[in-house]
Amino acid sequence: MNQGAQDSAGAVGTAPGAARLPRQAGERDALTTPGARGEHPPHGEHPYGGHPYGERPPHSEYPHVGHPYGEHLPGEPAGRPRSGPVVRRSSVRGQVLDALRAALAAGELRSGEVYSAPVLGERFGVSATPVREAMQQLALEGAVEVVPNRGFRVVERGARELAELAEVRALIEVPVLLRLAGTVPVERWAGLRPLAEATVRAASSGRPAAYAESDRAFHHALLSLAGNEQLLRIAADLHRRTQRPPAAAPALLADAAEHTALLDALIARDADRVRALLDRHFAEPD
Repeated sequence: MNQGAQDSAGAVGTAPGAARLPRQAGERDALTTPGARGEHPPHGEHPYGGHPYGERPPHSEYPHVGHPYGEHLPGEPAGRPRSGPVVRRSSVRGQVLDALRAALAAGELRSGEVYSAPVLGERFGVSATPVREAMQQLALEGAVEVVPNRGFRVVERGARELAELAEVRALIEVPVLLRLAGTVPVERWAGLRPLAEATVRAASSGRPAAYAESDRAFHHALLSLAGNEQLLRIAADLHRRTQRPPAAAPALLADAAEHTALLDALIARDADRVRALLDRHFAEPD
């Protein structure tokens, strides 16, 4: 990475109060305990005593299921045991992916900037490996692009691209919701009221990342009433791609207000009002 990219990435990676991934209940942090990054624990603290590679306990005494020496992280010698439950990489990767999506939604990772996996790993308190894996997923989603030997650049979407993506969303979601408007029981629509209200609270808080997540949850719940898993996958991908730079609270509140108005129209079975609200809602990307 050139010096400019390092400075940019470093600024994010060392930001005061940067969030670190939460531990799961009952788990030790496998990435900060001795051995997780390849170092050995002090001589007197090794679980077997005597020597770091002293006598191993019988298989029956081992807490890890499947293999007597459990699962090991990259850089940790094979056969080294770790106390506590194994933190599987897929779990860490998922947490990193969620954290990166939140950082993108909040504008903490800026469009056009290049970020390295090791620096982001320091930010989240993990190794570079799950960061690279999460970034590869974001690259598939079109949120970042790979920069060889440097890291990942956050994609900057122009107004035309955002408008085109919003149009595609409308072509998919509007016909589905209009069809559901006349068939789904009123009680089912009313049951989505808490999700609509959650978007209003998130918008009022002025936190773009919280609003993006609540908005995604509301639209997912609407479309889930169609019972089509492929529709949900495609819609979720489009929703992520239409994510725009953080908006001010008034704009978020206006967007959230359309959610509650839409539910009111669906409950009243006012098809014309539903169509008008959907057309306005998708006129600009969420």
